[in-house]
Amino acid sequence: MAGLKLITFADAAGSRVGVLLDGARVLDLGAAMPPARGMIALIEAGSAALATVRALAANPPAAAVLPLSSVALQAPIPQPRRNVFCVGRNYMDHVAEGDRTRGITNSEVPKYPQFFTKAADTVIAPGASVPSHAGVTQWLDYEVELVAVIGTAGRDIPKEKALDHVFGWTIGNDVTGRDLQRRHGQWFKGKSLDRSCPMGPVIVPREDLDASDLAIGLKINGEQRQSSRTSKMIFDVTEIIHQLSAGFTLLPGDVIMTGTPEGVGYAMQPPQTMKTGDVMELEIEGIGTLTNAIGD
Repeated sequence: MAGLKLITFADAAGSRVGVLLDGARVLDLGAAMPPARGMIALIEAGSAALATVRALAANPPAAAVLPLSSVALQAPIPQPRRNVFCVGRNYMDHVAEGDRTRGITNSEVPKYPQFFTKAADTVIAPGASVPSHAGVTQWLDYEVELVAVIGTAGRDIPKEKALDHVFGWTIGNDVTGRDLQRRHGQWFKGKSLDRSCPMGPVIVPREDLDASDLAIGLKINGEQRQSSRTSKMIFDVTEIIHQLSAGFTLLPGDVIMTGTPEGVGYAMQPPQTMKTGDVMELEIEGIGTLTNAIGD
């Protein structure tokens, strides 16, 4: 059975949470189970609320069903949102391709996850345009990533309990200004340009999808650039959560971008940068497809 696909959407009546149904339909949870105040509120409501959503999705009331064409999908966790945590260099082939650009032939496996953050306001909706930032960066690049959405707060989380703290999974695109990333000697600036983090289109609850070995890939203008599996992560999700939560509390609605596989533009021969009009199509098995284009 296909997993539940939770969404945030907007129409003339405002923004609210829903379920993406078969047949290009949307279950409006604001109408079906008021008050459905938003995705973080749904996450915080816990398993009982999610069970209610499942029951409604299995037998949706006709008055609460809308055509998908009548609404606009938003980022699953819209404003105000929590933290956007990221893990760098978490696929060995990506480590190696990055090292090659610096003349390093004997790549070493990172001993610990390399954490950084993106500014929370960088997150944008499926279909929204990503600015080219042409006056700021000449090396705009893409990165498809599996995103873990935290459901239960926790600190010092052991590996064996880590998945208990995950609400679900979505897709993120860690759009990066590579020249800024290198110029400033750290990753935050190059990865926090305005509107540089498309996310979505849905959240699939953890219980509905084993994310340990999923196909993950990205196309630019229809050309396959990235193609791998989440099982190739150096540090899996349980290790990432264990390490990140050491002495640090993760909160419901926090998202963790878990790293990108090989195939990024700057490591191609010759290097490829994105330009206005380029269409990025990201796909993760069991979650769906996230599509955004580069604007002016």
